[in-house]
Amino acid sequence: MASVIGKKVGGRTYYYLVTSARVDGEPRVVSQRYLGTAEEIGRAMDGDVSAPGEARHRTFGDVAAVWATLRRLDFVRRVDDAVGPQRAATTLGTHLALAVLHRATAPETELASWWEDGVARELLKADLANHWRALQRLTPERIARVEASVAEAVLGLLGTGNAALAVDVPRFATFTTADPCRCALAGLGLVVTKDGAIPLASQVYPREGAPPFATLADDLRRRYPANDVTLVFTAGQAAQVDLGRPFVGALPLSEHPELLAKPASARKPVDPERFAGLTALDTRAVVAGVRRRVLLTHSETLHNAQARAFGDELGTATRELAGLDAALAAGTYRGDRSQVNAEIARITRGRRVERVLSPSLAGTRAGEIRLTWKVDDAAVSRLRDEFFGKQVLVTDHDWPVAEVVTAYRARTHLDSTFRWLTGAAVAGPSPRWDWTPHRIAVHTLVTVLASTVTHLMRREADRAGMNLSVRELMDSLAGIGETVLRYPSTGGRPRTRRLLTERNPEQQALFDLFSLTQTPPRHHPQRTGSA
Repeated sequence: MASVIGKKVGGRTYYYLVTSARVDGEPRVVSQRYLGTAEEIGRAMDGDVSAPGEARHRTFGDVAAVWATLRRLDFVRRVDDAVGPQRAATTLGTHLALAVLHRATAPETELASWWEDGVARELLKADLANHWRALQRLTPERIARVEASVAEAVLGLLGTGNAALAVDVPRFATFTTADPCRCALAGLGLVVTKDGAIPLASQVYPREGAPPFATLADDLRRRYPANDVTLVFTAGQAAQVDLGRPFVGALPLSEHPELLAKPASARKPVDPERFAGLTALDTRAVVAGVRRRVLLTHSETLHNAQARAFGDELGTATRELAGLDAALAAGTYRGDRSQVNAEIARITRGRRVERVLSPSLAGTRAGEIRLTWKVDDAAVSRLRDEFFGKQVLVTDHDWPVAEVVTAYRARTHLDSTFRWLTGAAVAGPSPRWDWTPHRIAVHTLVTVLASTVTHLMRREADRAGMNLSVRELMDSLAGIGETVLRYPSTGGRPRTRRLLTERNPEQQALFDLFSLTQTPPRHHPQRTGSA
């Protein structure tokens, strides 16, 4: 509902067009457009409309969508309740919301410039000068309570139960300092929702002397007290895992040649809409002495990527062999036969290249040794047919194949998200930033909460038929821009008008999905107008 209201400032009355609607069941002002004084409105009715004095463009959709999601989670209140009584004007809940909003939308941009030039400062009020100091009040006990409270909110929104996955992201971040010799390599253990891989609990650990994955998973289970937690492991972790607990994992391909030899006709499409080009054979095989359910999957995307990588490896190896042969012929390489063999072994190292490349030497003394090689085309074909694009998954669940694949791929999605979120963030806010254990814990909390919010958004987009990664989702939202037009003063306050950029079909669908038309009124007093 729209209405015109007047506000009296300094003895003059300024008029606004106000639109109201119900937001979360409560009547709220959802937009407020400055019209001007009575004289200005009269001139506008006569056709005297002035041109804007300045204009600037900024991103809008990503910040507005993340902020809308934080509001749905009741994030600020939950954090403040978890922290306890505070005396600061800007509460810790607001500071943490600001940090999460920044990390989720602009992890590679310095906070102060993002805040100064962006729309965020019109959505929430925060004391940026004390921001970093405020975050230092997040003690380990407070961090645990905040994480638990946000997890409760996520599960409440999903309404799908508390089934969860325990996953490991071994390359979470590298924390560097002003001293290049001092850095900390960190991994991250997570409990995430089975539906959407949304983080619920986390535990950062140093990669040097990292705990076995099974031990890490047990620690995570204690952080997330629910019986329905499934362990997700990679082929490299399979030997560490006790299969006496619920699990979904990958097995080394070399351990199951009988599955790799199965013809393509034995596999069936998994879900053409969600997993284009993915086929699977659902069967049983002996794993660790027990006959278990296994899935042989083949992905066209993975197949093509591995074929390209193998072509690059093979091309590099043959070029280096050609260079070594030329050096032998020219007499510039005068090592003996054992040294030449060692150099060949270095060039052809790697199981895949060794299978298809056959080098041979003629001559025995330095200066007389010659090198030839041959690529076995039949071996290349077998490698492509038997290995490329394939994975062997094992599970004790009777879930549909698509759910097993989704659970296993949770780690891949999380790894991609964290690589983006920690891109430049671990450099710290100043050149002298010292990454103490406490600061690492705070950084981890902000990053995990940013992934929680963005993965929740990704799940909603997926349910709406948009199968996007977190990075693709945020890039698409960031493409929804806002142009701010500032009109010169005609005796009263300057008028400001905001126009959103034209949106493509995907952006419009996201705009509607996250209800960006209901973005709350702006707080900044000098930017009261709205389009």
